[in-house]
Amino acid sequence: MVSQELAMETNHAPASIFKLLTVASLAAGVQFGWAIQLSLLTPYSQQLGVPHGASNFIWLCGPISGLLVQPIVGFYSDRCSSPFGRRRPFIVMGAVLIAIAALLIGFAADLGHATGDVLEDKIKPRAVAAFVIGFWILDVSNNMLQGPCRAFLADLSGEDHRMMRIANAMFSFFMALGNVLGYAAGSYDKLHKLFRFTKTTACDVSCANLKSCFVLDVLLLAAVTTCAMCSVKEKKWMKENQDNDGSSRKFPIFGELRSAFRGLSKPMWILLLVTCLNWIAWFPWVMYDTDWMGKEVYGGKVDGNPDQKNLYQKGVEAGSLGLLLNSVVLAGSSLVVMAVANFSGGVKWFWGVVNFGLAACLVGTVGVTKTAKAWRSQHKNQVLLPPKNVKGGALGLFSALGVPLAATYSIPFALASIFCSSSGSADAAGQGLSLGLLNVSIVIPQMLVSLVSGPLDGAFHGSNLPAFVLGAVAATISGLLALFALPNPPPNSFQGILPAGGGH
Repeated sequence: MVSQELAMETNHAPASIFKLLTVASLAAGVQFGWAIQLSLLTPYSQQLGVPHGASNFIWLCGPISGLLVQPIVGFYSDRCSSPFGRRRPFIVMGAVLIAIAALLIGFAADLGHATGDVLEDKIKPRAVAAFVIGFWILDVSNNMLQGPCRAFLADLSGEDHRMMRIANAMFSFFMALGNVLGYAAGSYDKLHKLFRFTKTTACDVSCANLKSCFVLDVLLLAAVTTCAMCSVKEKKWMKENQDNDGSSRKFPIFGELRSAFRGLSKPMWILLLVTCLNWIAWFPWVMYDTDWMGKEVYGGKVDGNPDQKNLYQKGVEAGSLGLLLNSVVLAGSSLVVMAVANFSGGVKWFWGVVNFGLAACLVGTVGVTKTAKAWRSQHKNQVLLPPKNVKGGALGLFSALGVPLAATYSIPFALASIFCSSSGSADAAGQGLSLGLLNVSIVIPQMLVSLVSGPLDGAFHGSNLPAFVLGAVAATISGLLALFALPNPPPNSFQGILPAGGGH
């Protein structure tokens, strides 16, 4: 049986910390590009002429590709018989596609101008087309790389729950490191001077900075992928077991997914539900955080006069700084999240409490926005940056959100690996497929939020606050379910809580 084959394949002593560290470092290269995408691409799409209310539909490509790509890649990476290993071919292909997408997005304005876009036109259709195609490829390739990377870490951990937890903590830490580097690059307005070829007739300073960020992303991803693939080897997966009729067991991917969903244990179903609600809370913030800073905290406008456009750009840069602070907190929290969870009464209790913190921060955006609007109403007809208390309050929210984000990036994946390896049902069909199923509970809420946020945007004249409040409600429900419905993992699953390998 396939599940038996996979169990045999992964039933080995865990790999060294160095190998786990090397593979986990791939997350830094991937997340560097994600950081650029999250902080700069919504404002950039509007500069190309995409209306604010329509930008959410561009973000649909991420969840749609994740819904299809991660389970399919997970399924086939569980069964890949390449001489290079099960996971490594998918990781390399994902890295190559990310590089292509990054260059396509970065040079979208130049490509549009070269093929007939008029610089004076508000909407540049050819540049938008290149941008959207690159955006889709970027999301597809990110999903192609991240799923097998996490599954590779689970393979290297063997069946050692403690090593699985350490591997997920490492992955979360490198995601945070990639975020720090990406947001730092996005917030630096002179980065284009490192790559002087990026500033062109069709690409102004802000566009050139974005292009430079993606050039750095390609270089970083190439470095960590080469290091990981050259230093950590995989054995060729051999399909030695057969069913009783003597033929190899083969399922079409969607039939396998259906079988896997039917065979999920109750803990996995509850984990999927809590994760789904958690991402309904996160995704409005992911889409609009820097846009909120530029438009509602700084009072700028994408299509306003030069002063208003400058204010908006200053707000986006401040938002990138906020995301940088968020990532610093995320990096520190990733190293101790499991330790704190263990000491505070259990991982599910910790996850529930930080979800309430997520809800409080999203509600806090309402207070910051109202304070900023009240200040601007007192200084009519003046183009001024927001006062220190408003900017500080906004940056404080960005920073505080790093703690619940560390939990979101590590706890559900660790629990999925543990529930998978502890179950004899379809959960044990393979780490790749099981993590692909978890990804379904991440991408479906993203699709829902993308579809709902457009009507909310129109109903409230482009305000991001209704989507944030919707996220706060979802975070509260997710926290309640984590506290009172999610079962505890098997005993000793989170023993040995220090990332360096020590216990308590």
